Amino acid sequence: MKNIINASLALIIIIALGGCKKFLEEDLKNQLAPTNTYTSTYGFEVGSAGLYALARSEYNTYGEGGAYIHNGAAPYEALQAATDIADVINSDASLMAFANLTLTPTERFVGTYWNWAYSLISSANLMLVYSDQNTTWDSPSDKVRFQAEARFFRAYAYRTLVYLYGDVPYVETILYDFQLNFTRTPKAEVIGHMVDDLKFAVQNLPSNPDQVKDGKVTKWAASHLLSEVQLLQGDYAAAEQAALAVINSGYYNLMKTRFGVSKDKPGDVFSDMFLENNQNRLGSAANKESLWVLQFQFNVVGGGTNSDDWTRRAWIPNYSSITGFVLADTLGGRGLAQLVPMKWWTGTARTNASGNVPGIFTANDIRNSNFNIKRDWYYNNPNESSLVGKKAPITEQTWFTTKTLFPAVTKFFYGRPENLSLTGSYKDRMKFRLAETYLLLAEAYLGQNNPAKAADAVNEVRRRAGATDVAAANMNMDFLLDERIRELVGEESRRFTLVRTKKYVDRVKQYNPAIAVKVNENYALWPIPQSIRDANTGAPFPQNPGY
Repeated sequence: MKNIINASLALIIIIALGGCKKFLEEDLKNQLAPTNTYTSTYGFEVGSAGLYALARSEYNTYGEGGAYIHNGAAPYEALQAATDIADVINSDASLMAFANLTLTPTERFVGTYWNWAYSLISSANLMLVYSDQNTTWDSPSDKVRFQAEARFFRAYAYRTLVYLYGDVPYVETILYDFQLNFTRTPKAEVIGHMVDDLKFAVQNLPSNPDQVKDGKVTKWAASHLLSEVQLLQGDYAAAEQAALAVINSGYYNLMKTRFGVSKDKPGDVFSDMFLENNQNRLGSAANKESLWVLQFQFNVVGGGTNSDDWTRRAWIPNYSSITGFVLADTLGGRGLAQLVPMKWWTGTARTNASGNVPGIFTANDIRNSNFNIKRDWYYNNPNESSLVGKKAPITEQTWFTTKTLFPAVTKFFYGRPENLSLTGSYKDRMKFRLAETYLLLAEAYLGQNNPAKAADAVNEVRRRAGATDVAAANMNMDFLLDERIRELVGEESRRFTLVRTKKYVDRVKQYNPAIAVKVNENYALWPIPQSIRDANTGAPFPQNPGY
């Protein structure tokens, strides 16, 4: 496994340089290259591991351990900024243009998301081309299996591109000649290619999740993504069928009873899902809700590094800067509060913040319990004897000025007593899970003007949480978007959801007063990176409106 990981990282670098025909034609006998790697099933396993590594590096910050480099705060945070869920107040400079809608085409993450996606696409295309040339396989089914993985990841990368930039060049093979004349493929056409890729993946990826390694995609992960892409396409009937295929597969279910590493300790089934070592299907946790889990596990070969996933630092308050607090693994480790949850959805219960905001949770909803949104913070510094054990107040100032204490989403808590200053979250991350499949199904039913069936799908998720059922009369897109916050806040890329549902401007105007006056439809897309337009001298490459 270590050899596969190391070889995969090396191959990623080579693939990134692989657009030159002369380079590909070199006869490299003692070095790793596509021509001497993609010659056997083992070689394609190396390439496959490289695809997964690139996919995980979406969350990367500084490129530690050879992973993709974004060089700034967690780029994932830019997909939550300027939406309806979080304030971005005096945060990392790399985030502020996104939060304030002052983006320019030279902004760092505008370029790195583009580069990340096309790096994944070029790696997938390389595997596809060489799989057609290779004739040495351990099993007759290996070829289509690797092709299915490659096409899954190609569609996954184009998903990011069309959400963020709209029309983008569609490339489906190795480009041997250096090109400066790309044109922007219409978004609808790109989505059509994504649907084709995902249908192929559904047909040819493994169907039994118990027979694949943790983190590997199956046909059900592909079907989940297919449902989302078909929603983006506006094919709601097809999206319904793709979601139902996952739900009715017989392999997955919502976790409804306590499970995993702390099932006998205080908590609830929702909080269990986000505890370290509880994300994967295999092993003692047996999490049957997970469809696809990104592998960041602590202290294992191929696991996480300090630069891989800073989501914890995004959502956790900077409590340790308050007199009376010290860093603690039980308080989530080290947080910087790059993202501050908004009052309108969390509510102000059990805080001293101004207003009497009820929030969006009904009584008995476990997703609002202190195990899942921590509202009660107690001083823990043993050297402050007059404070230790007393409750620390959450005030307007600690919430929105100093960002030192506020109701915190605990699903991203991560701390290890042997190193409380860790920056990364070495915890496997559920990328797709069945609860979201139900919510995609509800979206498909709303698209077909069937609020009763949409309510049924949402109520499957709400009943697990102990929340009251929503009636068909109250089931609409705004309720569904609120439900996605209750269930998926911080897990989904909120910008993607709002763009797909065509609610980006409405929701930002309603819930984000900092930019409510400024936001318009132009801001639903990011600008095309200026470096791309400058380099593309052989054909017009228009900028997105408003930039």
